[in-house]
Amino acid sequence: MSETSLIFPAAEFRARTERLQAQMAADGLNALLLTSAADVFYTTGFLTRFWESPARPWFIVIPAKGDPVAVIPSIGADLMQKTWIRTIRTWDAPDPRDDGITLLTETLAGLVPAGGRIGLPMGLETHLRMPLGDYQTLTTCLANRTFVDATACVHRVREIKSAAEIEKIRAICAIAGRAYARVPEFARKGRTHAEVFRDFQIALLAEGADWVSYVAGGADQDGYGDVISPAADQPLIEGDILMFDTGAVKDGYFCDYDRNYSVGPASSVARHAQEALWQATESTIATLRPGMRASDVHRLLTEGLARHGATASGGRLGHGLGITLTEWPSFTPLDSTPLRAGMVLTLEPGCYTRDGRILVHEENILLHEDRVELLSPRAPQHLPELDA
Repeated sequence: MSETSLIFPAAEFRARTERLQAQMAADGLNALLLTSAADVFYTTGFLTRFWESPARPWFIVIPAKGDPVAVIPSIGADLMQKTWIRTIRTWDAPDPRDDGITLLTETLAGLVPAGGRIGLPMGLETHLRMPLGDYQTLTTCLANRTFVDATACVHRVREIKSAAEIEKIRAICAIAGRAYARVPEFARKGRTHAEVFRDFQIALLAEGADWVSYVAGGADQDGYGDVISPAADQPLIEGDILMFDTGAVKDGYFCDYDRNYSVGPASSVARHAQEALWQATESTIATLRPGMRASDVHRLLTEGLARHGATASGGRLGHGLGITLTEWPSFTPLDSTPLRAGMVLTLEPGCYTRDGRILVHEENILLHEDRVELLSPRAPQHLPELDA
């Protein structure tokens, strides 16, 4: 009889745990404490929108050997029992006197010997999802054990996607592609940004997304000022470049790519920017291979834009992708993370158009040993034109 499991077969989660434990052994860790929604989901399959409530902490402990232990509020026990996790310890939360800290202390003390090392992600792109005061209490109660940074331990394992994970990302990328294809049905001159952004989210859900965690973008003449703004009640006018950027979710996995549209005929400025972005992406796809570093991708994209007469905009030019909208590494000149086969990444070059405005172009890719595979349907080389 197969084990109970959610999203993936239990064997997928067992393999993840074993990879984490191998890295823990290499790093000299006796246990790994995980508190974030992404890390809990990654190791257990526990998928819920209940994380939107900040009222309760949740803990997964990965021992040096054996299966993970869940230390969670009792409200989550039924759902956690549907996962492959068999040892589930609960308390009635929220409890202002002791919100799981005694139970967590007992669990860690039973798994980690005196003098042992407990790993906890502490670096960039991590967060501690428990009150800081409770963490201080925990470390005091376990003062004969040491808490150490386990960011690299988690990152090195999570950044390589399994075949099952890749299929989930491929599926949500296809869903978003179908929604983008429907944009001309509802985006046109005179409709407000808010109206078309709302219809785009409806299209994502209609095409099969479980939820839409992120939709942002912009619209203005020959470009836009940023790529993170919510929609406004401003109507689209001829000459606007409308951009949607979405992080839609299917089975806990994200896509993250954008598309640009011209309201009416595109200007020469906008057409040139789109061409430069497309060509810079194309040349990077042809060149990118394992063994390069994250900083090399920033260089490839920046040089590709320059070859086509465009100036790269500021910020990073892409990142990792998976069970969070953005993951490590970041494609900046300062990130030296080695790129490895099995990474799912975004290529996100941006360039200036005029008057401080920008155009951004994003694709989702899978890095193989000998090639790059597009997971998002390739953007058109020339700007699509909407009815004006």
